[in-house]
Amino acid sequence: MPIHSSLIEVATVPENLCYRGEPDQRKGRFVNSPGKPDPVRHIAVLGAPIDIGASQRGTLMGPASLRTAGLIAVLDSLGFEVADHGDLSVSGIPDLADAPPENANHYREIQRWTRILSRRGYEVARTGAFPIFLGGDHSLSMGSVNAMARHWQEQGRELFVLWLDAHADYNTPVTTLTANMHGMAASFLCGEAGLDGLLGGEPRASITPDRLKLFGTRSIDKLEKDLLRARCVSIADMREIDEFGVGVPMRRFIDKVRGRDGVIHVSFDVDFLDPDVAPGVGTTVPGGATYREAHLVMELLHDSGLVGSLDIVELNPFLDERGRTARTAVELIGSLFGQQIIDRPTPSNAIEPGE
Repeated sequence: MPIHSSLIEVATVPENLCYRGEPDQRKGRFVNSPGKPDPVRHIAVLGAPIDIGASQRGTLMGPASLRTAGLIAVLDSLGFEVADHGDLSVSGIPDLADAPPENANHYREIQRWTRILSRRGYEVARTGAFPIFLGGDHSLSMGSVNAMARHWQEQGRELFVLWLDAHADYNTPVTTLTANMHGMAASFLCGEAGLDGLLGGEPRASITPDRLKLFGTRSIDKLEKDLLRARCVSIADMREIDEFGVGVPMRRFIDKVRGRDGVIHVSFDVDFLDPDVAPGVGTTVPGGATYREAHLVMELLHDSGLVGSLDIVELNPFLDERGRTARTAVELIGSLFGQQIIDRPTPSNAIEPGE
């Protein structure tokens, strides 16, 4: 029986340009700053070796581990011009005179980190480069996100934050059970009260809670959950991801940002991943994103062309297995910047044909 021609047309799949030897049009699709010459090709890396925001020490080694795992080399291989500004330091930054709030461990030192991250991140963003902040625990986002929100506010655009994390980090000094400030980062960037003096004289550029997207969440404290509900924060928890996959909620978020001409800051906590994939974190929670789910998230973000900045946080090399988590994080960042599955080199331990 002959096959109807219309069936052949329906089954035809568009040819992938990369197999025809034509330029890959996916690479370098990032948001532009007005008036800057081709800023998407320039990346600025800033390390923030901070670990006093968490209860488990060791994340201060995260920036060095990510560099050792080849982050700069991967970005170079994708055609970006990378300026590594080294690690920031709070040495010599004077303390402020405000009274530290109760239930905020290591407030004074985190205040110094928040101030320098906000100032340096803002300065880098104004050059038109794509800032990557290497952590360090998640308290660094109180400075990095403030910097990016301030920058894009001046450009007349809204900043949206994608919080890839097992935890909501939406506690305040009033709701927290631990007083660890890495668990207050998301609430601070949304303007919640309790840490109002953290930035000192640096301008505070909070985002509204409707511009925060929690993704991959699977551990929320009770009072924290009540606050999230009161603020109507959008959450794609692991139940939703199990039911619909990562593609549906991610595309909804991207469509929302695009519809408001917004820009995305990705705050990537490596405990977003399942502990079997990424053991090198101090706050592991079972049931996280798989290797492929995480790559798809990064690929969809890249394809959106809306990402303008990035945090990589909570990598603890002291708890890692021979650099496994650091290497996985670097691979995921490669996907965010346009690397495709077919671009990846064959592992050195792979069995070649005939062996």
